[in-house]
Amino acid sequence: MKKSYISLFFFFFFITTEISAQQYQISSPDGHLIMKIENGKSLHFSLIKNNQTIVPSVEVAMVLKQGIIPSEKDKISKSVKQEISQNIIPVVAIKNSTIKDEYHELRLQFKNQYNVVFRVYNDAFAYRFETNYRDSITVMNERFNVSLPQNSSAWFAFAHRWMNSYEHIYQKRPIDSLGKNKTAQLPLLLDLNDQGKLLITESDLYDYPGLYFTGDNGNDLQSVFPPAVKEEKKNDPTKNWGWDRTFVPESVFDYIAHTKGTRTFPWRIFAVADRDDQLLNNEIVYKLAEPTRIKNADWIKPGQVAWDWWNNWNVTHVDFHAGVNTQTYKYYIDFASRNHIPYIIMDEGWYKLGNMTERVPDVDVKAIADYGKQKNVGVILWCVWRTLDNQMKEAMDLFEQWGVKGIKVDFMDRDDQAVVNFYWRCAEAAAAHHLLVDYHGAHKPAGIQRTYPNVINFEGVPGLEQDKWTDSLATPWMAVTLPYIRMFAGPMDYTPGAMRNAQQKDFAPINDNPMSLGTRCQQLAMYVIFDAPLQMLADNPTAYEKEKESLDFITSVPTTWDQTIPLDGKVGDYVALARRKGNEYFAAAMNNWKPRDITLDFSFLPEGTYHISIFEDGINADRNGTDYKKIEKTITKNDQIKIHLAPGGGWAARIYK
Repeated sequence: MKKSYISLFFFFFFITTEISAQQYQISSPDGHLIMKIENGKSLHFSLIKNNQTIVPSVEVAMVLKQGIIPSEKDKISKSVKQEISQNIIPVVAIKNSTIKDEYHELRLQFKNQYNVVFRVYNDAFAYRFETNYRDSITVMNERFNVSLPQNSSAWFAFAHRWMNSYEHIYQKRPIDSLGKNKTAQLPLLLDLNDQGKLLITESDLYDYPGLYFTGDNGNDLQSVFPPAVKEEKKNDPTKNWGWDRTFVPESVFDYIAHTKGTRTFPWRIFAVADRDDQLLNNEIVYKLAEPTRIKNADWIKPGQVAWDWWNNWNVTHVDFHAGVNTQTYKYYIDFASRNHIPYIIMDEGWYKLGNMTERVPDVDVKAIADYGKQKNVGVILWCVWRTLDNQMKEAMDLFEQWGVKGIKVDFMDRDDQAVVNFYWRCAEAAAAHHLLVDYHGAHKPAGIQRTYPNVINFEGVPGLEQDKWTDSLATPWMAVTLPYIRMFAGPMDYTPGAMRNAQQKDFAPINDNPMSLGTRCQQLAMYVIFDAPLQMLADNPTAYEKEKESLDFITSVPTTWDQTIPLDGKVGDYVALARRKGNEYFAAAMNNWKPRDITLDFSFLPEGTYHISIFEDGINADRNGTDYKKIEKTITKNDQIKIHLAPGGGWAARIYK
């Protein structure tokens, strides 16, 4: 009888061991964040901050053509932990010239040729899949389903399936308002009430589609991806202006990616913040991206750009007909040279659409580039992405021969696998020809800016161009929302710098002679607050020459930084931060439409007395957006400054010995 009891015990012990979940835990270096991971019927984990569960469950899997990984029966054969503490020195210092990279990692190895890697930082959680199959694989779908606490909300930017320029406004809504008929783009910022903010995005996105979310009208977010495109609708050049640029999917495959069997997949990121302003200096997307592939990057020179298109080549007091012609571009070069602006852009119109090797009669790109070289000003050329892709080698060779310094590539407006691959193909070819790249009509940054640092900026934002045709997108409310959400993913080519500034009652969208919503000082503050290693001056040279004080401040602002220092802010209300470049500091604040008084603390300054040049909203800025006041004074680290921000207002300062 005793023998039978022992046998029965071992039988039940064996069954229990086989069906019980495998559990693991990993914490952040400071111990405040914890991931609890369980592999049972599915692989899922929970996120814990300061001993409170902030995300009850995240279920993850990859659905391959040959089956789901991990399947219900797949077991973890080995777990490996490591602790990393190192510094990253970025080629292009978007926020900081030294980035501390400190995390704990857990690698779970499954028997069936794949791993799942988890990392926890002091301010973020992340995970990714890795596969090690000999042959190529077809990814039918990827599950990344997030269960959130009740009463959570989010700032949704709703995308169109599957054409998306990422130029949508944010709408704060409850999570349970997101249904399957809506698609939310990344980055996605969640409000967890007393648990602070949680931002979801991705990094190291290559040979794979971008991630979006839908909902179930409950508290869950469900991943969704653009399918691989089989055929595109044919464009009719007789019917619409976008015949050379808008390539809309007509039919799709039943999978999202066909790719190498041995590879890493994009990192899925959860960034945490107790205070909103902590989101302003989080560089997790950059940390998780693949390190640079460019061995010698000395030729990559960030800087400001005099831009033609927004101001419609509307220069005055000249003795030539302004427009898309060689004389006008030489005029822009002269303006840039006088003001130590390193680049000009030649936007749409310099080539015959559909063929980048055929210039329009009035434009000599080689002569313009040669003239710019004499004046120490580089030329950046706009182009449509598909035309460039079709003529990649021929066009790149020609640009290098002309002495062009960069390209502005426009109208991708998709992030399915094929178009994501174009970003990488273009970045690699441009690097081989020593060309900077500014992506417009682009998806959000997702790590390529580290791997190919010649990719120096992205649009993917409802920027100042929107004020040419609407009053509802490039608003002060968006200006104080973007730094916490869109800018989290990477730099953004918002294209600030309007010299005609208006309050709501005076604003009108005007294509040929545009203005901005909000005050002059808000436009100046954007140069300090917005990350943009390639930063535009959107207005025309004539307008800037008439506003020399504003111009001189703008051109004094660096486009890369040694240190970023968040000061204060609340998503959608206001934002304030300081930056350091060498021994100089800049500080700025921006406001939504509600007038506001805030106090800035300058304890970030080193010891000593500094000179501060301040641009603040004038007493009548609530009536006339161009009104401002300039103040010169001294300041120390012991000082605080109370500032008043007008509706749509701003404040900007340069601080130096």
